Amino acid sequence: MTGAAIPAPPSREVELTIDGRQVRVPEGTTLLQACRSVGIDTPTLCYLETLTPVNVCRVCVVEVEGSRALVPACSRPVEPKMVVHTDSERVRHSRRVVFELLASSVDLSLAPARVREDMARYGASPERFGPRAARVAQPVKVDNELYVRDYSRCILCYKCVEACGADAQNTFAIAVSGRGFGATIATEFDHPLPDSACVYCGNCIGVCPTGALMFKSEHDMRAAGTWDESRQTVTETICGYCGVGCTLQLRVQDNSIVRVTSPLDHDVTSGHLCIKGRFGFQFVQNR
Repeated sequence: MTGAAIPAPPSREVELTIDGRQVRVPEGTTLLQACRSVGIDTPTLCYLETLTPVNVCRVCVVEVEGSRALVPACSRPVEPKMVVHTDSERVRHSRRVVFELLASSVDLSLAPARVREDMARYGASPERFGPRAARVAQPVKVDNELYVRDYSRCILCYKCVEACGADAQNTFAIAVSGRGFGATIATEFDHPLPDSACVYCGNCIGVCPTGALMFKSEHDMRAAGTWDESRQTVTETICGYCGVGCTLQLRVQDNSIVRVTSPLDHDVTSGHLCIKGRFGFQFVQNR
């Protein structure tokens, strides 16, 4: 029939073994997705469903029989007859050391509670490196009125770089600069944000897992000691600036909007917004 749609070929299934359990998943599924499909909890830091996996944090590594090294579950696709161990002593030791190295060098106090739970789960003890452990200490960068950068909290997860790049905004205003312990997220030639290609969409803030990137409103409230998430409510609404239909999550404290986010599973935004949707809320308070 003319114009009839050609049906997509059925996806092949791959059978593998995860922690002694037989698992069948569609071809192309990652090990992380396969683990989650059967309820196996695998910790992540640099992974986000809406971004391309860059497997840099190594927290999600698992052991695959026949593989010399531990493999990142977030990006490794399943293969037929794979035998995977997600909780072997080798895996637990690797995850513990990764958490210890991160927490001994950067400030994770604003990371989600899940990070602290995972550290306790694997018995991570960052303090064992002692007070002389090298830390990524540097002053907070405040060069605009919308958001601040505190790289003493940055774990180089690359999420902000991916969100600024081809995965969302396509601005490419930031990248990783430097090498080794001196590596940091920076603008071109380390220019201040107002002099860079940044368009202030704030998508980097939306994906940052540690508070290294933060609304200036939140930063100022934390500095004043008034930030209190226990007193905050979340109200969903549709952005009124244009006709795209982005869903906004308004974080409200003391009858004032203090932060705006968007749900990751929203089919319009995938968690991303523009400068108006994320930062253009001040007019609501100026009646």
